[in-house]
Amino acid sequence: MEVNEQENGTPEAILQKGVLTSETDLAEKDDALVHEEEEVKPDYIQFSKKQLAELAKELAKDNNPIKAENVLREIKPYFEDLYEKNKSQALEKFIAEGGLPVDFEFRGDEWDAVFDANAKLIRDRKNQFIRQQEEARNENLKKKEGILEQMRILLDAPGSGNQYDKFQELQKQWKSVGTVSGNHSKTIWANYHALVDRFYDNQSIYFELKELDRKKNLQAKKELITKAKLLAQVESVKEAIKELNELHHEFKHIGPVPKEEKEAIWQEFKKASDSVYERRDSFVKEIQQQLQTNLDAKTKLAESVATYATFSTDRIKEWNTKTTELLELQKQWEKVGSIPRSKAKEVNKKFWSSFKLFFQNKATFFKKLDEERSINLKAKQALLAKAKELVDAEDIDKAIKEVKSLQAMWKETGPVPEKVREKIFKEFKEHCDAVFTKKRGQQSKHAEDQQENFIKKQDICNQLEVYAAEGKANVEDLDKLQESFNAIGFVPRDKVQSIRDRFHQALQTYVNSIPNLGDTERGQLSLKAEFSDVKNDPNADKKLQQKELQIRKKISKAENDVALLRNNLEFFAKSKNAGSLREDVNKQIAKAEAELRELKNQLKLIRSL
Repeated sequence: MEVNEQENGTPEAILQKGVLTSETDLAEKDDALVHEEEEVKPDYIQFSKKQLAELAKELAKDNNPIKAENVLREIKPYFEDLYEKNKSQALEKFIAEGGLPVDFEFRGDEWDAVFDANAKLIRDRKNQFIRQQEEARNENLKKKEGILEQMRILLDAPGSGNQYDKFQELQKQWKSVGTVSGNHSKTIWANYHALVDRFYDNQSIYFELKELDRKKNLQAKKELITKAKLLAQVESVKEAIKELNELHHEFKHIGPVPKEEKEAIWQEFKKASDSVYERRDSFVKEIQQQLQTNLDAKTKLAESVATYATFSTDRIKEWNTKTTELLELQKQWEKVGSIPRSKAKEVNKKFWSSFKLFFQNKATFFKKLDEERSINLKAKQALLAKAKELVDAEDIDKAIKEVKSLQAMWKETGPVPEKVREKIFKEFKEHCDAVFTKKRGQQSKHAEDQQENFIKKQDICNQLEVYAAEGKANVEDLDKLQESFNAIGFVPRDKVQSIRDRFHQALQTYVNSIPNLGDTERGQLSLKAEFSDVKNDPNADKKLQQKELQIRKKISKAENDVALLRNNLEFFAKSKNAGSLREDVNKQIAKAEAELRELKNQLKLIRSL
């Protein structure tokens, strides 16, 4: 049996003490507690479009569509802000590329489509859920109205022995039916209680049974009171409130108690309930105080982060230092608990907008730095390729000069990306070292070859000197020995002049020891010997030109001397007693002409070299 004994209290008293009087009151009271307790929620302002779209996708799968729609309503402004930002950037780019604003059309990206599709799905599920709930409540209303109608019929029927059992069965059916719409709840409950009271008032035949049943109801309600009192010891206030609401629901559906116990039992249950509500009020107050403390802490952190939004420098180290500082502030922010919901959006926006702006500025700086380093990398890759080519160069001296030039350009080129810096420098150094190593190896081989050449040239000098000393000198061997000497390659630099002087001295000794030679022929051989190795000298052309110029000057002087002497001879021909003078002049002319012939032979010899 069940009656609504709580209705004896006044509505004002019930509302003031937090007593639940109907199904609607139960839902409202529970919602109030949920809203009073601040839940720890993500700071959606720092979410990207992808994260928000994926969150919407997850919400679309949530079994509680009402909750999902509430979260969607909260994150939608953040997503729209990002959408408008992308749209503005796309418009700026479109105009910058020569487009007209009137022709601009923004289609969005894949995350816009994902978010919109799931947002629609969430709303559709919520609307479907609400329709189902409303349909269920309407169906419940029809069922309860049907039960009420059966109660009326039962009450109007003539009394019978099983009327009490039938009425209890109808009460059980009533309890098994769910809630109805709020605008029908109070009316249908009033009708139900009126019929219950009417049934017990009209069934005097079953008075003793009714009194026994009321005593059982009294015992059941006392047990609920005991459970309500134990809730004061439950650590979680939220859990205690939830269990108390269930006890109220059960208390309400227990039938009536003896009239003399009705008010007392209700006051005792109300007193146990009020102690739990007092804990709730105290708990909520503590939460509000903590929320305010957290708000003060986060406001201070947001102000600190705001100074980083305008930071700018061209030094990597300073950017990294500031980044470390800012991330430390982020850790402090994350340690702080929840704040009042009414202030959360404002404070979060202040903190994360400055936070994001710093990293946007940093990203811009490093993007520019990366672009410069990418350019430097291409330049150094070109230098690396040239250095690699020089390893196989045949002209090692030229290669050495080019490598040194490449090294200078490498130093002048700025830094490259960190991930390839060591690798590319190592490759460049290996190629440069390979060129220098090749040069050192070549120099070592040249030194050995030059020392052998020096010994060979010494042997030829010894041979010339021996032939001259033994009287074996002849023109044929002279030519062969000269050709052999000139065919030998370079000698060590510090021995070039000494071996050349010895060779010329040995040649002169050899020429002087050749028998049966006239002075003219011997002079020509000496001159030929003197210039025998000039053509192999690196400066041969220059030395021959200088020698040719000297001979030409001597020829010119000799020709002038002969012309002057001949002119003097004509002058002596007109004077008396000049015979001895003419004879002397003729001798001078003959000597000068012989010298002139010798110089011309020398000139001819030089031209033949």
